[in-house]
Amino acid sequence: MDIKNINQIEEATKFNQKDITKLFIVLIFFVAISLLAIFTHIGYSNMLLLVFATIVGGYMAMNIGANDVANNVGPAVGSRAITLVGAIIIAAICEAGGAMIAGGEVVNTIKSGIISPHNISEAKIFVALMLAALTSGAVWLHLATAIGAPVSTTHSLVGGIIGAGIVAGGWGVVNWLELARIASSWIISPVLGGIIAVIFLLIIKKSITYKENKREAAKRVVPILIFIMTWAFTLYLILKGLTKILPSIHLGVSVIVSLVVAIIVYFIVRPIVAKKADVLLNTKEDINSLFTIPLIFSAALLSFAHGANDVANAIGPLAAINETLKNITESVAVTKSSVPLWIMFIGGLGIALGLALYGPRLIKTVGNEITDLDKMRAFCIAMSAALTVLLASQLGLPVSSTHITIGAIFGVGFLREYLKKRYYEMQQTIIEAHKGRDAQEVEAFLDKFNKASIKRKGILLEEIKVKNQNRFKNLPNFDKKERKALKKAYKQELVKRSAINKIIASWLITVPASALLGAFTYFIIIKSGFDL
Repeated sequence: MDIKNINQIEEATKFNQKDITKLFIVLIFFVAISLLAIFTHIGYSNMLLLVFATIVGGYMAMNIGANDVANNVGPAVGSRAITLVGAIIIAAICEAGGAMIAGGEVVNTIKSGIISPHNISEAKIFVALMLAALTSGAVWLHLATAIGAPVSTTHSLVGGIIGAGIVAGGWGVVNWLELARIASSWIISPVLGGIIAVIFLLIIKKSITYKENKREAAKRVVPILIFIMTWAFTLYLILKGLTKILPSIHLGVSVIVSLVVAIIVYFIVRPIVAKKADVLLNTKEDINSLFTIPLIFSAALLSFAHGANDVANAIGPLAAINETLKNITESVAVTKSSVPLWIMFIGGLGIALGLALYGPRLIKTVGNEITDLDKMRAFCIAMSAALTVLLASQLGLPVSSTHITIGAIFGVGFLREYLKKRYYEMQQTIIEAHKGRDAQEVEAFLDKFNKASIKRKGILLEEIKVKNQNRFKNLPNFDKKERKALKKAYKQELVKRSAINKIIASWLITVPASALLGAFTYFIIIKSGFDL
């Protein structure tokens, strides 16, 4: 046996040891939350069922952490604003904090009104439906994480409820109009996210990176961008998190408070940005570093708001099962319930644990595998995530935070393709115009062109075209097939089509796949002789 084979065996063994360690930690988590359920409900008549539901709820929370949280920290990691370990620590603390502090509102477990509570009012059917929905949603998230596909946890749970609801009450139990509204978010979310991210990236390019003196431009523009970010994220945090602690806060008050905070932050960061910019080189790479701290804060705030908002996907059905079992003598399903502290703890801890153990794969997918991200692009994606949710919530549009972030990454990548293609065509025009001249003269003009502002570039290019009209008339043309091949080859350098195809396919099948899993799981639960 040679050294190469020995090394391969050692690597495989390490991989297996890692998996075993993770599995051992997960088992400890399941045992711990089972004991928590037992000790907080001594004398419960349906203790075994409650323990099983608690484990399923914990499993769902772990899968949310493993899959969904990547959207909040992936761009920051991909742009190297923060390390993977640092992102996991920050996100785990903020996700758990959001779940514990602001995640305990009254949860409506019949997700988004897609199933009529009147058709499943019997406690036995309701508990079986909630268990089936939780199980199917968690399993689908697990499978999506395994193949590296970021999917919506809300849609996963919705699919599970639909599938189990149809088996429990027939096709008429589903509100198909509401389901169509949810399906519309598959288009609305990524398109809105992409448009807003593109707008911010164009603003940054035209106001900073296309300027000759990038440092002076950054001194003026970066504090304004941080002002907008602070306002958006403060408002996002209030509406998606703090209103659950202080429900009396109105939208108008939230807007004013967030503006005051943003103004204060603006006057604090303006001299800091100016001081830091003075020691930077006048390059795009150096100016990028000014976005590092804002990106870290955005990852933390998005994670907190996500923990406060999406923890309901894991603990909402568990809270309803717990409340229904508590009131079992009434034989009525509890479709709305307050979330006890022990269940919030399970949701927060499960999300943090799932992120730490299985989140890195999706973080790398979101941060690196779709398109290359620098700090400016990642900043635009973070801004898009916050602003799109705020805009959609006020317009009453159904959106998915996962789809928004991925759509923003797509938008940034496609804009890069377009701009790079245009820039390449400009350079080819210059080279053709200087054909036959000294190579040093061509290089000097290209250098002058590259350093010029975007407005000056346009003037230089127009002058070249006017001076060389006859030469450009005789340029050879590619046929349609050749142009398509060149365009495809060029685009693949900037946006990976294989990643796009995988993600879109997973989005399209999330609800149907989790619905099938939900129907199958509900059928198994009922056929197993399940009773309360």
